[in-house]
Amino acid sequence: MGMTPALKISIVIPALNEAQTIGGVIDGCQKYGDEILVIHGPSSDNTAEVAAKRGVRIIQDNGRGKGAAIREAIKQVTGDIIVFIDADGSHDPDDIPRLIEPIVTGRADHVTGSRLIGGSSELHGGFDEFFRLMGSAFITACINWRFRVSISDSQNGFRAIRTDVARRLSLKEDITTIEQEMIMKTIKRGFTLTEIPAHEYKRKAGVSKIRLTKVWFRYVYSLFKYLI
Repeated sequence: MGMTPALKISIVIPALNEAQTIGGVIDGCQKYGDEILVIHGPSSDNTAEVAAKRGVRIIQDNGRGKGAAIREAIKQVTGDIIVFIDADGSHDPDDIPRLIEPIVTGRADHVTGSRLIGGSSELHGGFDEFFRLMGSAFITACINWRFRVSISDSQNGFRAIRTDVARRLSLKEDITTIEQEMIMKTIKRGFTLTEIPAHEYKRKAGVSKIRLTKVWFRYVYSLFKYLI
């Protein structure tokens, strides 16, 4: 990238059964990354094959969830900055330059995209979306209260972080709770966190892998575990 001549950007795309969308996400990311890693779960479709045709690195995760995939990616990237982006087409790769800019200029160590500021096409409409939004708002409010910060979105999978910082966080979560863990540990360990507006679009195909009835208690447990 012309704007970051001294920095290498690694883009990480966790993917599970996203064959219909993974190609478009990779294509959109190509001009922004020095390397792209697809962390491939135990998909029953041809997600890995679609990604492999585009010449990116394919890494098989251990099947424990998105958090475990992210932890493995953090070990394997070679870049100075890691960008995490979902495989379902809900994030716009053209937002990547804005996402990494605070890190490139030395103003932040960890930058999250905020759906509350940037808008979301998915968090409105039905009961599932309502409960997701309510739960996310509760978790974010607790983080703000505990650490005396002011963030608007603690759950977005679209984020960037310095690689050396990510490796110092000693992340433990196996599922999507890793996103709130990453934020809380960034703050607790004295690193700088900021956010930018980033619109979340409705996923382009397939269905969400998150089942709130199965994982809500893990979000609550993770929240209080890392708040202390």
